[in-house]
Amino acid sequence: MMNAMTWWDHETESIWSQPWGRSIEGAYKGTELFLLPSQITTWAGWKAEHPLTLAMVSDYNRVSFTQKFDPDFVIGLILADDVMVYYYRDVEATGVVNDFVGQVPVMVWAGEENFHAYIRQVGDQVLTFRLEGDKLVDEQTGSTWNITRGLATGGPLKGQGLQSVPSSSSFDWAWLDFFPESGFYQSPG
Repeated sequence: MMNAMTWWDHETESIWSQPWGRSIEGAYKGTELFLLPSQITTWAGWKAEHPLTLAMVSDYNRVSFTQKFDPDFVIGLILADDVMVYYYRDVEATGVVNDFVGQVPVMVWAGEENFHAYIRQVGDQVLTFRLEGDKLVDEQTGSTWNITRGLATGGPLKGQGLQSVPSSSSFDWAWLDFFPESGFYQSPG
């Protein structure tokens, strides 16, 4: 049995699966949506990175929560037919993971409140990242990178950007309901 959120499209009476991003019933059955890069973060974390952000909030419906990821929470990356899953706890403990999803070199970072995934390639150069404080540093050029924006802030690659990888998050058991053939990243040690 598959357990996940679905959306009801009142206009076409289609039902959409959240994990698949695909209509499973109705006029659009079989249609897939294009997954855009996004992130899960706290309001404080967002405001720190984007201080000019405005949000409309109704005092009546104000919701507040503290972001804390469950040990069985995973970060899933889907690139074409290749799917790779990373336990949030493993990525956070490692600091940054340099990996491949199929043939695509990726970097996954997780912190206390959020995570990011990028293609770790600039032009023809595949980069390997390490974490130094709150900055990423690539081993090939020594350039420093803003973690949350994927932009080089210093060094020979200053001004270059990494392409975000669309990612999704879920409990591991729910992810496997929809992507049973997923590869799971194995943390060294």
